[in-house]
Amino acid sequence: RAVIYSSRNAAVVTRMDPVRRRRDRAPSVPSKIGATAAAMLVTLAARAPFLAAGRAPRAGAAALQRRWGGAFVPAAPAVRSIRLFTAAPADGSIVSGAEYVRSAVLEALSSQYDYREVAAASALASLDKKGKKKKKKKKKNGEGADGAGTAEDPPPPAPTEEERATIAAAARDAALPFSARNAAVTAATQADFGDYQCNAALSLAPALGLNPRDVAIRVADALAVSTAGVLDAPEIAGPGFVNLRFSKEHLARSVRAMAADADGRLAVSKSPRPARIVVDYSSPNIAKEMHVGHLRSTIIGDTLSNLLEFAGHDVLRLNHVGDWGTQFGMLVEHLRDVAPGTLKGEKVDLGDLVKLYKAAKKRFDDDADFKDRAREGVVALQAGEEESLSAWKILCEASRGEYQKIYDTLRIQKLNERGESFYNPFLPEIVSDLESSGLAVESEGASAVFLDGFGGRDGKPLPLLVRKSDGGYNYATTDLAAVRQRTFAPDGEKASRVLYVTDSGQAQHFKMVFAAARLAGFCPEDASLEHVPFGLVQGEDGKKFATRSGETVKLADLLDEAVRIAAADSLSRADDPDAAPVPGADRAARAVGIGAVKYADLSMNRESNYRFSYGRMLSLNGNTAPYMLYAYARLCGIVLKATGRTEVPEGGMEWPEPADVFLEHEAEVTLARTLVRLPDILAEVESELYPNRLCDYLFETSQKFNQFYENCSVNNAETPELKASRLTLCTVTAGTLRLLLEILGIEVLDRF
Repeated sequence: RAVIYSSRNAAVVTRMDPVRRRRDRAPSVPSKIGATAAAMLVTLAARAPFLAAGRAPRAGAAALQRRWGGAFVPAAPAVRSIRLFTAAPADGSIVSGAEYVRSAVLEALSSQYDYREVAAASALASLDKKGKKKKKKKKKNGEGADGAGTAEDPPPPAPTEEERATIAAAARDAALPFSARNAAVTAATQADFGDYQCNAALSLAPALGLNPRDVAIRVADALAVSTAGVLDAPEIAGPGFVNLRFSKEHLARSVRAMAADADGRLAVSKSPRPARIVVDYSSPNIAKEMHVGHLRSTIIGDTLSNLLEFAGHDVLRLNHVGDWGTQFGMLVEHLRDVAPGTLKGEKVDLGDLVKLYKAAKKRFDDDADFKDRAREGVVALQAGEEESLSAWKILCEASRGEYQKIYDTLRIQKLNERGESFYNPFLPEIVSDLESSGLAVESEGASAVFLDGFGGRDGKPLPLLVRKSDGGYNYATTDLAAVRQRTFAPDGEKASRVLYVTDSGQAQHFKMVFAAARLAGFCPEDASLEHVPFGLVQGEDGKKFATRSGETVKLADLLDEAVRIAAADSLSRADDPDAAPVPGADRAARAVGIGAVKYADLSMNRESNYRFSYGRMLSLNGNTAPYMLYAYARLCGIVLKATGRTEVPEGGMEWPEPADVFLEHEAEVTLARTLVRLPDILAEVESELYPNRLCDYLFETSQKFNQFYENCSVNNAETPELKASRLTLCTVTAGTLRLLLEILGIEVLDRF
């Protein structure tokens, strides 16, 4: 009379409120189901069916975990909750990486050990360790204080069995499910060790009083079952390391999945936890030309924004331009004297504006009367005086037009201008809140916040000035207002992560701003405020990068020179240098020149200073943009030849249909293994914010492809199936280069 399992047996319910931990601790934060809201759980009442079969409820939940790759969430004894799959499923539909391996290890740990019992055992082990006898330190003469030799501290009284039971029970109640930290999955340090290394046994064994190798064996045995067909049999090495390697079958499936999406995401899944992220970068000053110092912030910020958007996050790119302050009162008053037409709506060129700014600054420094006028001009501007406000808007518009030309050259898009002036109305309230809470205090006529842990070289506390003695506000005040607007204000961005891409010289400033913002309650506790610092651009001699006359290099001039050199280099390599330029030559020169400047910067660790050299960055050898662009164009040529075509279609490169992949030669296996690491590289940069790791991976991939191409013929493959397989590897390699170059903001070329 039995019937098949029904929805009643599945017992799936959606819980809208987060499961709260014992003792009123903070709510647990379960993973999201697809793109739905946080705190959604799927609970599985697995008790009755599995008890009927003579099995424990945990076994039923574990079986479901093996299907979905989840991790346990604590619930009532008859109920088990499971996180929906947060890594890529290993069925070849999207590419699996470290997230899949980590989920598999968590499943293995959960199936072999109860995290609550591990917590209890760990607490008791810690208690026993503290109860061990400790010897007093010996005197130099070997005697104790009373001259009677060395004594021992009496051991503390041993806890009773009842006390031990109470401690163990408390540890169980406070225990959390195994997490990524417990899984301890890292990339293998050497190819011989596999793709990943699991070190979970080394930290788990002491708590259980077991040999790490014994724990590793149990974890490895569980992994062998749950990851069959995805990972080769786990190998145990040393004291308890578990080495894990993707199987050839899985690599072949993954490469084919990537080839099916060669023009898109390459089968890389989006983040299971999409967030609202603000990226603050570029930030030139109105009435000043952009110089080489703005290059790094602009292209690093743009690259990180591109990557975070690719990961599925909601990214707001903000350009925090310097468009407010004393300098504008100074400039407006100078224009009133020497170019009064600008106060009545006449437009002004940025080049002329820069000269006017320099002249105004000299008057401000030398002329006390003019300095007073400039300060009065700031007051008029802040009060909204019509003529001053009109002149200010003209200054901003002139600068904005010139900046946009540079952004267009650098292919910078979606950058929203939100200058210091935007936050000006909020500044009085910021200072008022700081003072009323007691965080800001009077200091030599100014208002300042003094934070623990921040001191000057003289040892005195370092002030964070929020209002000057003359009543004006500081950069810190504006930055505090920006933090609140971006993370906390009801009408703000509600961002959970905010990145500030500025030079490393501002590191202490942002540490103090972030600390003050948290103390003042200007941002939620779980909001991540991150300074993304970068080093200086230097000349080839390691000194300040400047013109021959010692002036700062204008960014527009630098970019124009890169394009000119790229065009000349291309012409010098042509079969007939005197022939008419080929169609698209200008576009190619621009792509190579601008790409070279960007790649040279992004390929360096952003925290390091780097020496600017046109010769190195435009070289066709090594880890450079010209080399990577050539590698991509070469791949396009290989595919065109193999498919019997001679020209790239007008609509762009068309890739062959993906085929079954056969990994027979070691060079094929190595290339496939490198390609399948793409999700891990992207996730690593998403977390740690170092774009140079994208460049390192690009160069490594191109090198592995060269080795493959030297050893494995594509056009002359032994069988049609093998040719199609190798073409699929070519397609995925090209797609990988294309995708990462686009994330770096570099235009790719089908022909080079």
